[in-house]
Amino acid sequence: MDALRTSESNCYCYIPDGVIHLKNTWSSIQVNINSTRTFKVVSIPEESHCQSAETLLAFFKCLVRNIWQSGASNETVVTVAQYGERTCFRVQPEHQAPYAMNVQQTMLDKRLFLSFVAGGLLFHFAHNLSRSVTFYYSAGVAFGVLATLVFLLLMLKRFIPKLSTFWILMSGSWFCSLYLLYTLKEDLKQLWYDSTQYFLGYILIAGSVSFAVCYQHGPLASDQSMNLLMWTLQLAGLLLIYLGTAIPQVAYAAVATLLCSKIAHYPLRVFCSVGRRARRYFRAEKQPEFRYLTEEEYREQGESETVSALEELRAFCRSPSFPSWVAVVKLQSPQKFANFVLGLPHVSAEETKAHDEQYGIGGALLEDQLFTSDTESEPDRQTSPFQEQEEDEEEEEREQTQPRNSLLIRSREFL
Repeated sequence: MDALRTSESNCYCYIPDGVIHLKNTWSSIQVNINSTRTFKVVSIPEESHCQSAETLLAFFKCLVRNIWQSGASNETVVTVAQYGERTCFRVQPEHQAPYAMNVQQTMLDKRLFLSFVAGGLLFHFAHNLSRSVTFYYSAGVAFGVLATLVFLLLMLKRFIPKLSTFWILMSGSWFCSLYLLYTLKEDLKQLWYDSTQYFLGYILIAGSVSFAVCYQHGPLASDQSMNLLMWTLQLAGLLLIYLGTAIPQVAYAAVATLLCSKIAHYPLRVFCSVGRRARRYFRAEKQPEFRYLTEEEYREQGESETVSALEELRAFCRSPSFPSWVAVVKLQSPQKFANFVLGLPHVSAEETKAHDEQYGIGGALLEDQLFTSDTESEPDRQTSPFQEQEEDEEEEEREQTQPRNSLLIRSREFL
């Protein structure tokens, strides 16, 4: 838009058309006003319609805009809301000095985009940040520098008897801190150039005191405090997302998506558990099929497993952690163990031949098992009467010898 030059005190309004274009999600419309002399830009209460605001947030935004009027300057920038209520302001030049006004639209405002991204990251990593010691001290120092009144009030909380009084003072401290930040925002560069030493001294002193207080109290230890900090960070992240979007509907959708992503895993778990139970009831599970190994498969599997186990044992014996000297001392044939570690078979040819002769087909053990007579396992029925007679005679002899033994015992006791 071409620059508009005039010296009269006029009122200017921007009326949005209401058509939503997604390409304007992070766009902004700024009105640049400059003059050779100072002028004031004030909002028009009659045109602001704070009483007819649709939402509570819109009412507070309108109220803040009407209360915090910018001071007199020779150059200022007015940001216009593209959607929602119309924006009206009045330019009041001093001594009828001419001023120039230029309207510029930025399709990708870096501040809006960075605010949106920072809000999303802050909301996503709020749980980790609330339990980080580094973030605790960094946030404490930044809080002490930017909101010194609030930080001092938190330090003096124990000396305030009533809780209601504390919250009243806390509200006033927050209002004063925000007002100071808003008023010093425009003069921040000038303060930095004019009084750099005082500015750095304030940051150093406030930061040191804040760090000392945070170090004295220590990091957050209870889960309740950590959760409270996490919720505060998430709320701040949602606020940054809302402020970093030019279209309110897109901001609401982004906020709703983030909230659903945080609480969606609870119903998803319930749904998955119900689905698994329903699948068990309505679909028969296939039982695994088992079959026996053939003799050839059993032999092949035994050979392969034996070879792999021997290789693992050989690799372990070659490792530096294996106590080789202790093993050599305890073994009966260290030379055979050394040959095994070097790769030779663990069984010699003579041992294999002896094993086959003893346990193989045609071996002595198999012949003993096959040709053992049944008479040895069954009791001899013909000799059973004689055995009973011999047992009776032995019992009679024991009974006859028992009185003599008792007599000997008594005589010994008497002696």
